[in-house]
Amino acid sequence: MMFQQEHLELQRSVRKLIESEINPHVDEWEQVGQFPAHEVFKKFGQQGLLGINKPERFGGLGLDYTFSIAFTEALGNIRCGGVPLAIGVQTDMATPALAKHGSDALRAEFLEPAIAGDLVACIGVSEPSAGSDVSRIKTQARKDGGDYVINGGKMWITNGAQADWMCMLANTSDGPLHKSKSLICVPLKSRGVTIARKLDKLGMRSSDTAQIFFEEVRVPQRNRIGEEGLGFVYQMEQFQEERLWSAASQLRPLEQAIADTIEYTQTREAFGRRLIDNQAIRFRLSELQTQVELLRSLIYRAATEYIAGVDVTTLASMAKLASGRIAREVADSCLQYYGGMGFMNETPISRLFRDARVASIGGGADEIMLEIISKRMGMTDRKA
Repeated sequence: MMFQQEHLELQRSVRKLIESEINPHVDEWEQVGQFPAHEVFKKFGQQGLLGINKPERFGGLGLDYTFSIAFTEALGNIRCGGVPLAIGVQTDMATPALAKHGSDALRAEFLEPAIAGDLVACIGVSEPSAGSDVSRIKTQARKDGGDYVINGGKMWITNGAQADWMCMLANTSDGPLHKSKSLICVPLKSRGVTIARKLDKLGMRSSDTAQIFFEEVRVPQRNRIGEEGLGFVYQMEQFQEERLWSAASQLRPLEQAIADTIEYTQTREAFGRRLIDNQAIRFRLSELQTQVELLRSLIYRAATEYIAGVDVTTLASMAKLASGRIAREVADSCLQYYGGMGFMNETPISRLFRDARVASIGGGADEIMLEIISKRMGMTDRKA
């Protein structure tokens, strides 16, 4: 995969929007622990940036997935991780299954306004007792007349404090764990929905994350995405885009961190010479840049195969695993070269150090990625 002129033009437009409308406010949003999602999403929606690979008939641009990767990379120019994460939830985590499997009526009701930036979406999979182990979720959606009646709770929900609707994975039968679940579009203004609390996080400070309870929440059965009982399958498909997004979103921040560290070590002196004149520092920064380029190649290969219709579960899992580990390595190494200033919140590297940590947790922890990869390599646990 190589970016063409159209990809580069898209990235230029995104960078222009970021520099004028986002970065001037990032420090304030980080301080208060939330950004105005509806206001920001509307600005992106007006430029068609929230539905790049979504159907044109519902307001999307109808472009292939390489353009989504280009967009995700460009989001890395935002000088924090929280705002890009929130946008990624809207574009690559809460809406892919709806775009692919939802009825026309459902897509008109939820996807179209999400693409326009009029509604904020969130993805409801994780629960207090079921994070990476998706099959063990407890939330139930029982049939009653033409409705589903939902009871349960969701945890660590990005955009949850501001979202208008949730793409929820819930149990809709008592069948086998992988065939008993459905994805349902749940309006969060419905009676019985309680935003219990906005969670206080280590990083991603500007992105609101919530715990949400559902008590006898009625939702029409027509809000189900696709076929009943295929929710687990749809969510596994959806994870492919989420994990590729997670990996691609790291590229620009990591490159920026390395570039910032080079600049800092060129001006900072210790023991009578610049830090950058220390061969160990130069070699380490060179190694880190090489790892970022290797990650980019893996992501681009996965994206190329994805648009060709290939199952990229293995490659997406590898990219997700590698990106989280490389992000931690870059953030930690670069922070070290700042010395005492690296430990100060006023230094951008400290923000990356906090924000990057979730890349090895959210969307499936490293251990889950390793389990997926090992199984697809033919290594199985005989006790399983």
